[in-house]
Amino acid sequence: MSGLLGNHFITQIGILVNDIEKVSAAYADFFGIEKPEIGITDTADIAQTNYNGEATEARAKLAFFDMGSLQLELIEPDHQPSTWRDYLNEHGEGLHHIAFAVEGMKDKIMLLEGKGFPLQQKGEYTGGRYAYMDTFKELKVILELLENDK
Repeated sequence: MSGLLGNHFITQIGILVNDIEKVSAAYADFFGIEKPEIGITDTADIAQTNYNGEATEARAKLAFFDMGSLQLELIEPDHQPSTWRDYLNEHGEGLHHIAFAVEGMKDKIMLLEGKGFPLQQKGEYTGGRYAYMDTFKELKVILELLENDK
């Protein structure tokens, strides 16, 4: 498969919100589906979140809607330094990222950084890891790489 990521299938769209309870209820009503459980990202010791090269305690409330082949992620960040918080402060609520499943996270990060797309934030979650690459200048959105453990 050609391309920098090895695939071109968007698996997730991430949307930043100020009030996840309100917005997830609105999505559930709009689509006539069940409102998902709202979770919170792991604590720093587990998540090992790193933003612009610095460790951060940042956490976020998350709600996931499975929309067929695509997952919609709502993100309500806390006030610690993170891509979520800075982007929300700067741009307001709305689209933050599109995500792609990858294999070989470290290699993909190095490849993208070599093409001029710096790593913005990375972290771990139960069952995998994520990385936000700053592709905004060229692609007008941040790309998230998702690697799930086999």
